[in-house]
Amino acid sequence: MDFEHSPKVRELIARLERFMDEHIYPNEKAHHDWVRDPANLWKPWPKIEELKEKAKAEGLWNLFLPHEYGEFSPGLTNLEYAPLAEIMGRVPWSSEVFNCSAPDTGNMEVLAKYGTKEQQDQWLRPLLNGEIRSAYLMTEPQVASSDATNIETEIRAEGDEYVINGRKWWISGIMDPRCKVLLLMGKTNPENPRHRQQSTVIIPRDTPGVNIVRTTTVFGNLHSPGGEAELRLENVRIPKSNIILGEGRGFEIAQGRLGPGRIHHCMRSIGQAQRALEIMARRVDSRVAFGRKLADQSSIRQDIARSFCEIEMARLLTLKAADAMDRYGNKEAKDLIGAIKIIAPQMAQTVIDRAIQAHGGMGVSDDTPLAYFFTLNRFLRIADGPDEVHMSQLGKLKIQEYVNNPKP
Repeated sequence: MDFEHSPKVRELIARLERFMDEHIYPNEKAHHDWVRDPANLWKPWPKIEELKEKAKAEGLWNLFLPHEYGEFSPGLTNLEYAPLAEIMGRVPWSSEVFNCSAPDTGNMEVLAKYGTKEQQDQWLRPLLNGEIRSAYLMTEPQVASSDATNIETEIRAEGDEYVINGRKWWISGIMDPRCKVLLLMGKTNPENPRHRQQSTVIIPRDTPGVNIVRTTTVFGNLHSPGGEAELRLENVRIPKSNIILGEGRGFEIAQGRLGPGRIHHCMRSIGQAQRALEIMARRVDSRVAFGRKLADQSSIRQDIARSFCEIEMARLLTLKAADAMDRYGNKEAKDLIGAIKIIAPQMAQTVIDRAIQAHGGMGVSDDTPLAYFFTLNRFLRIADGPDEVHMSQLGKLKIQEYVNNPKP
C-alpha cells in the first residue's frame, strides 16, 4: 500500500484544512451555544446553510461517495476520503457542512447503489444537493436489533400499497425539520429463509401514521436539531414502488449500508482522538503543579506517547480497511471493517479520557470539546453494532479462515 497521498488528495486536504481554519473552528462556540439553548430545540443552526454553500462553492461536497457511483460521486476512493473524514471529525458537526454526515451518507449510498431512477430523482438528488435530510429506521425497542434478522416491524402488501406497523427507536435525525425521507427496514416475508425475510422501503416523513413517541437523550444530550427518537408506525401506507431493490433484499441492503458507515465513523473518531492529543499536549505544557510543568511528569509523557502510538495504529488499520474496500469490495473487506470498528472508538475513548484527566475539572466541562468527544465515542461502541457482535463475527471468520487454510 502506498503511504503517500496523491497530489489530488494533498490539495483537497490543504483546502479542507483552510476551510476548517476560516469557517469551522471560529464558529464552534456559536454552534454549541445555539444547539444547547432550549429556545432553539429542534431548530437548525441558522449559519449552517451559509457554510454549506461556501463548501459547495469550493468543491468540498459529497466527498464520501465512492468513485464507483459515477455521476453522483466526486470521484474519490475510500482511501482518498479517509484523511478528509478525519479532518472533519475534529469538529463533529462540521461533516454536515460538507454534506458528509450520517445518517444521510448511508441513505445516499443505498439510493445511489440500489435505487430506481425515479427514487433517485425524487430523493437522492435533493439529498446530494443538501436540500433535505433523512433518517434510517432499523433498531427496535422490543428485540435485540444488533441481530438484524430479529426485526419485527411488519410491511404487509395490500393491493398496490404496503402497510407498515411497528416500533422503532434510536432514530437519529428525525426531529430535524429538514428531515423529509425515511428509509425503513422491516419484515415482508416471514416465511422466507432468515436473511430473506426483510425489505427496505422509502417513507416520506409526512406520511400519516409516522408518530413520535418520545425523544431520548444520549448522556444527557438531546443532540438537537436531529435528535434520537422512538417512533410508532401505525398503518403507514406507501406505494409498492417505494420498495428498494425488491422484497427480501433488506438484510443485503443493510449490510451494504453499514460497512461504509462504520469506517466513516472510525475515520472521524481518529480525528477526535488526534485533536484530543494536541489539546492535551498544549495543556500540560502550560500547566504547573508542585513546582513542575505537567509536561515534565513521566506519567504525562507516557500518556502522550501511548496515545500517539494508539492513534497511529488505528489510523493505519483504517487506511488498510479503506484500501481493501477499494480493491476488493466491501464484502471482501468485512474482516478489516469489523476490526477497525472494534478498535477506533475504544482507542479514541481511551485517548480522550487521558486528555480529560490532564485537564482536571476543566476536562469534564464544555470549555473544551473533550467531554463531548468522550461521550460520542462511547456511544459509537454501540452504534452500527456493538463491540461484542463485531468481535464474535470477526472471531468466527478468522477461525474458519485459519482452519480451512492450514499452514505449518
